[in-house]
Amino acid sequence: MPISTSPQGTPTWRLRTSRAQWLQYLGWLAGACLFLLCWKLISDNTMWVFVEDAGRQGSDLIGRMLPPEWRYAQRLWKPMWDTLNIATLGTLLGIAMAFPVAFLAARNTTPHPLVRSAALLVIVSSRSINSLIWAMLLVTILGPGVLAGIIAIALRSIGFVGKLLYEAIEEIHPTPVEAISATGAGRLQVMSYGVLPQVMPAFAGISVYRWDINIRESTVLGLVGAGGIGLQLNAAINGLAWNQVSVIFLMIFATVLVSEWISARVRHAII
Repeated sequence: MPISTSPQGTPTWRLRTSRAQWLQYLGWLAGACLFLLCWKLISDNTMWVFVEDAGRQGSDLIGRMLPPEWRYAQRLWKPMWDTLNIATLGTLLGIAMAFPVAFLAARNTTPHPLVRSAALLVIVSSRSINSLIWAMLLVTILGPGVLAGIIAIALRSIGFVGKLLYEAIEEIHPTPVEAISATGAGRLQVMSYGVLPQVMPAFAGISVYRWDINIRESTVLGLVGAGGIGLQLNAAINGLAWNQVSVIFLMIFATVLVSEWISARVRHAII
């Protein structure tokens, strides 16, 4: 019989029947079989000759990256600025679209279950497609450039912001809403004075957090032609200019560090 601990810290005995014991054994056996099956599938589709040589290839690649070509950094300020604009404008556009969708998706604010289903479909559709895939589609439709990157970031942000925000709306305390409704206030007044004050801190934190994520994602959108520093990264890799690639990596790393610091300070000030 296994031992569990009660909230008071005293041990309690829990009877486990032979059927439960066998079910536990079968569960462990099924898990082990699944692990071995997955390992076999991975092993059959892996060229272990390349894996054995990965250490030497990695050290050789790092050697080609050093020393970085620091003069190349002068050509990266404009692409990096484009990357920041893609992340910022895409985040703002995504937030503007996600805000009403979240209220339509929340159980306590949606006007009708069918409307909620449609809003949830929008959120799931946005979250199920990566921003890089959105960028590939938009580059095909709109052509290469920062516009495709901005819209790709926005479409990806709708699902992230919308999901977290509608969950925050559903978790609000009902007392202020009931008190305002009891005064005869209309639906818009209840939203303005009963719901919004409770969800705005969460909304601000979610928005800043998403902006921080979008800066990371926007750095690679240029690999598919959606503008930003990813264009230079793709060109440097295709040209085997590894000392330029190292400069791009360091600039991206520094930008992400700064954005992380800014977002942390803003979230701390808001929340």
